Amino acid sequence: MIKIICIGKIKEQYLKDMIQDYQKRISKYHKLEIIEVKDEDNLEKEKNNILRILDPKDYIITLEIEGKSYTSEEFSNHLDKLFLKTNNITFIIGSSLGIPKEIKNLKKEDISFSKFTFPHGLFRGILLEQIYRAFKIQNHETYHK
Repeated sequence: MIKIICIGKIKEQYLKDMIQDYQKRISKYHKLEIIEVKDEDNLEKEKNNILRILDPKDYIITLEIEGKSYTSEEFSNHLDKLFLKTNNITFIIGSSLGIPKEIKNLKKEDISFSKFTFPHGLFRGILLEQIYRAFKIQNHETYHK
């Protein structure tokens, strides 16, 4: 199972459409769950909301600017290797306040998609697209160029 924990809800219909499209595409390869956590006014509340959801058995990956960067092929290979070790990978996308320190302490790794800061809804779509691309690469299917 791949879980994506996100702070806040998506308001823009075009982002909802993109996210739903990639969820559907990914579902042909793997079980996926997106969990939206309430956008709070402080990290302490967000931390508590995230902690209620996390399973200690999950392989937790935080998405952070300071994290490790991968090419699409490297990310695909990395996910493939992770699924040999664990059944559950949980990605955490923080809020505009960041990711609480206590949550960062639970991570197995952090990944960066860019030094840029992205709107959360758009980044959710980017993450889903890269997960989908990873499965296409693993299965030697046309899509990735």
